Amino acid sequence: MPFHVRDPEADAMVRQYAENNRVGITDAIKLAVRRASEADAKARAEKLAKIDAVLAEFDAAPRTGLKADRAFIDMINGD
Repeated sequence: MPFHVRDPEADAMVRQYAENNRVGITDAIKLAVRRASEADAKARAEKLAKIDAVLAEFDAAPRTGLKADRAFIDMINGD
């Protein structure tokens, strides 16, 4: 299913990318999208790993058994 690139800058970028990688236009688009998708997946995995580390640290903290009531929360927030 073909599509037409109407943006001259995008067209030039794809053609330059194809030339730099010594592939055709279609393969250049596939290669660029594949690399971008892999980079996105890697960045997402790294962010999730950082979140998991913070959650693990939080879960490892000892519980005091104390409950925070509305007055305590208002005091912390300066209300």
